[in-house]
Amino acid sequence: MQRIHSIRGQRVMLDADLAKMYGVSAGRLNETVKRNIERFPDDFMFQLTAAEHKSLTSQSAIAKGRGGRRTPPYAFTEHGVAMLSSVLRTNRAIQVNILIIRAFVRFRQILAANAELAAKVRDLETRSAEHGDNIAALWQAIEALIVQSEEEQNRPKIGYHTERGDKR
Repeated sequence: MQRIHSIRGQRVMLDADLAKMYGVSAGRLNETVKRNIERFPDDFMFQLTAAEHKSLTSQSAIAKGRGGRRTPPYAFTEHGVAMLSSVLRTNRAIQVNILIIRAFVRFRQILAANAELAAKVRDLETRSAEHGDNIAALWQAIEALIVQSEEEQNRPKIGYHTERGDKR
């Protein structure tokens, strides 16, 4: 799941990460894909722009090895990863594909759970804002009563008073 990136609003895996998992070089993986390019439409695979590649590299999502790449990497969506099993026909490729698809599914489940949690937090914020308004109104009423009570205490007493302050 750590190798799944979000690029262009899609969850993808990069060719170099997939190649390591399949036990082949990135060049070999891309060569096989190019020989079967009709199986990889744009929604299955796309090449990163130089800016996207630089952004991923600066975020340490892509290791900066010696020599580097001459071209930006290819990104494979979940469907593209599934299609790789049809062009890479080794037992390891099949097992790795199963694991990768499971990781994508788990990633989707985690995102759904977080969306549900975010909705609950928004609901609580709305309710607490309503409660906050009610509490503010309550405090205003209490302050008004305190002011009124103080005014009543400061009023001169009515009636006849002696020198000692007794009321008769």
